[in-house]
Amino acid sequence: MITIVGDASVSEFSSIWLMEKTKLIDNANIVLAGFMATGKTSVGRVVAQRLGRRFVDMDTLLVERLGAPIADIFACHGEDYFRRAECALCQELSRPSGAVIAAGGGAVINQDNRLALARGGLLFCLTCSPQECLRRIGDPASRPMLRGGDPARRVAQLMAERRLAYDTIPRQIDTTSLSVEQVADHVIALYQRDCCQRILPVQHDTGLYDIVYGDGVLSRIGDVLYQRGMRGQIAVVTNTIVGPLYGAQVTDNLAQAGFKVVMTEIADGEQAKTLDTVAHLYDVLADAGLERGDAVLALGGGVVGDVAGLLAATYLRGVPLVQAPTTVLSMVDSSVGGKVGVDHRHGKNLIGAFKQPVVVVADPATLLSLPAAERRSGLAEVVKHGIIGAPDILDHIENSSALDLTWLIPRAVQVKIDIVQQDPYERGRRAELNLGHTFGHALEVLSAYRLRHGEAVSIGMVAASRVAARLGLCSSDLPAHVEDMLRAIGLPVRHQGYSAEVIWSAMSSDKKRKAGRLRFVLPVRVGQVVITDQVPEQIVLEVMHELKEE
Repeated sequence: MITIVGDASVSEFSSIWLMEKTKLIDNANIVLAGFMATGKTSVGRVVAQRLGRRFVDMDTLLVERLGAPIADIFACHGEDYFRRAECALCQELSRPSGAVIAAGGGAVINQDNRLALARGGLLFCLTCSPQECLRRIGDPASRPMLRGGDPARRVAQLMAERRLAYDTIPRQIDTTSLSVEQVADHVIALYQRDCCQRILPVQHDTGLYDIVYGDGVLSRIGDVLYQRGMRGQIAVVTNTIVGPLYGAQVTDNLAQAGFKVVMTEIADGEQAKTLDTVAHLYDVLADAGLERGDAVLALGGGVVGDVAGLLAATYLRGVPLVQAPTTVLSMVDSSVGGKVGVDHRHGKNLIGAFKQPVVVVADPATLLSLPAAERRSGLAEVVKHGIIGAPDILDHIENSSALDLTWLIPRAVQVKIDIVQQDPYERGRRAELNLGHTFGHALEVLSAYRLRHGEAVSIGMVAASRVAARLGLCSSDLPAHVEDMLRAIGLPVRHQGYSAEVIWSAMSSDKKRKAGRLRFVLPVRVGQVVITDQVPEQIVLEVMHELKEE
């Protein structure tokens, strides 16, 4: 099934963006990746012809340069020799040149290759059923990766080995039952939809900031900030995972735009979300001579955004903050709305502030480097936003053969924007965004944060739906619906090893208490939730006991 929602989805997507401004990047490459025989070359030629662009078939170009068919190269020099040449070509094609590129089936398995190709444009993954792939291949002897053993078994094995890499590519098109012309139609429609810089404004009580969303926008972050009147020094706060991937790209571009830059890395993971980390960063900023008009830029996921946000809120009584989220979770949730903070031994996010960013720069190409577990964790927040106020999100998740993150992320962001604009300081409706969090935060604390935030929220949403059903607030089949959907995308729906009483005790320190009573967000139906503090302890204990994994 094609992951674009029908032919009308381009205009439907555009209607999401209030006061949208777009800037088409005319020279962005179109890169078609995927398994052998999914149609990369034939579709690429049609797309290039229609758009009047140069077509590059990586395998054909490598054969010309290496002077032999790929099968002979494998036989004489080995696969590693071919892959090294392939890596060099990916780097060569990493600059935007307006080309349509058909990547070899194994090219994007290497993360560096994926990131290189993404720097030059938009990546698409063409998929196909194993049976149809075999039919299109014809003679398996023509494919060196299929030699030795049963071709059908080899195709299934290779598909399984490469699935995680292919799944990182946000635009997925199933070509099994589509003609070349139909696939080309969808590639062009998605390109025209996504190959632009979308600017989504967020209003708050003291002003307005933009969410700038688009492939490659991180490589233009210096221009984005300069155009918004920012000058002087920028302290880039990242972590030990994201820094090596994107730190040089960001700092180089900032420097080219005239900024003085200092970059510092913190440890990866929730264990870095402490006052000690913030205290260390105060020293970094002071040593760099950061002044009140200078800025802090958070480059990373939710932990980096929260830590850097609290730093920006408190250093010199407040300096400008730029959020550059690099995970699904941080793009959809934590970078938007101004809530920042760190954990305390008595609970998650107990120490914090409201600090609105001056701009959010979200580049979906960074998701290519995101581990599968982190991507799934972020999808919990996407599902949460769907349950709160966007049934079309859940329809897409349930009815698509592959998730279109380039549609899901901005759609989920819109849900949060609508809510935080109404209630910036969580005095009313904004508490709806805590669906699953009262349970989830307790599970995170009990696991010493080994349980990812999205994983904990997933279990929490299952618990909330069961509590709602017991209270007669929702239909009896809603909990199973929520649970089945979360399980289908690989999220946990049971907790491990904690007694219901221990979980209740951990929940009792949650900062969302009011007048000493816990507040729960409970689903009424898909698209509607309620906030209540009238949940008997016994019902919570019974539900958490039911959800204990045996």
